[in-house]
Amino acid sequence: MRFGKLPYCLLIVALAFGAPHAARAQAGPSAVVPYDENLLRLAEVLGSVHYLRNVCGEESNSWRERMEELLVVENPEPLRRARLVASFNRGYRTFDSVYTKCTRQALDAVERYMREGLELTREINSRYGE
Repeated sequence: MRFGKLPYCLLIVALAFGAPHAARAQAGPSAVVPYDENLLRLAEVLGSVHYLRNVCGEESNSWRERMEELLVVENPEPLRRARLVASFNRGYRTFDSVYTKCTRQALDAVERYMREGLELTREINSRYGE
C-alpha cells in the first residue's frame, strides 16, 4: 500500500525540530511537564501508526525510530520514560488483535492517527515550544 508522504513528513519535521525545551528545562528532572498528557497520547499514536503501517506493507521501523527520537529529545527521567514507552506499546497493541491484514479500515485508521499526531505535535510546539 502507498501512503501519502505529506502528513508523514510534517510529523517527522515537527517531532525532530519542535521539542518544547524551555518548558522541560523549567520543570526539572523528575517533574511532570505541562504537556505530558499530550506527549503520552502522541507516543500512543506513534505506536498505533507503527503497527498499522507495517500491517499495510511499510517495511521499516521508522515510527519506532520517531519514538526513539522523541525520547532522546525529551531526555525524560526513568519513570517518565517508562510511561512514554508504555503509551507507545499500548498504541501498538491496540490494533494487533484487530487488524492482522491491511484493510480499508486499517488505512483509514492510519490517516486518522496521522492527523491526530500532527495536531498533537503542533499543539505541543505552539503552546510550549521555544
